[in-house]
Amino acid sequence: MASEKRFGYEWQKYHQMDSNYEIQFKKWISPFSQEVFKDKKVLDAGCGMGRNSYWLLKYGAKEVVGFDFDQRSIAAARKNLSSFSNVKIEFRSIYNLPLENEFDIAFCIGVIHHLENPQLAIKNLIKAVRPGGLILIWVYGHESNEGIVKWINPLRIHLTSKLPLPILHLLTYCFSLPFWIFLKLFPQKSPYLKQVSRFKFFHLHSIIFDQLLPKIANYYKKDEACHLLAEQGLKNVGIFHCNQNSWTVYGYKI
Repeated sequence: MASEKRFGYEWQKYHQMDSNYEIQFKKWISPFSQEVFKDKKVLDAGCGMGRNSYWLLKYGAKEVVGFDFDQRSIAAARKNLSSFSNVKIEFRSIYNLPLENEFDIAFCIGVIHHLENPQLAIKNLIKAVRPGGLILIWVYGHESNEGIVKWINPLRIHLTSKLPLPILHLLTYCFSLPFWIFLKLFPQKSPYLKQVSRFKFFHLHSIIFDQLLPKIANYYKKDEACHLLAEQGLKNVGIFHCNQNSWTVYGYKI
């Protein structure tokens, strides 16, 4: 089963909105503030259940177009965004986007690191924005995730990404319950663990489930993450270390 189908199962099961999603989103778009989206036409590439598009619309985006490649994800996003009139949710592949020079901003959060061909996806995002438009991606970082790379990645590659999803969802409790107890009993020093220690259990469980289910999960070192956009000919490429364990990379179309 392709990763987008496995994520579709996740978004069908975990489709409810949570205020902590805004906290996550604001960190993922750093160093930009929410004002960057005001009165802009924005493309949300790999929108999942619409949790990021929701905040764009709250922040005053003129129009938001989100897309995903699983009908369950699309259904969840449309339901979560049904109160907004200036949003479109479409069924599309990031590898096949018939969009050109339409958007002020294109962002892709939590998708690029799961793709077999990230460069083709990024080229399509660049094509979709107008000259001078902003492209922003968020990807897993290698730094501070060495334990995941060493231990969880092999487990995911050889076992959990191949398990039937209901079985994997049940198995995830073997990880999420001890982790939940650990977060509640012991003070946390890392920015990320401090953040997730405030999450509800369902949210924490969904994060761990999310880590275990995909076929591909790449963890980028700083220079590797930066090169994702720098080698595409963008100008003013920048990178921000989000929670000291992931990378927000951005640049502007020439």
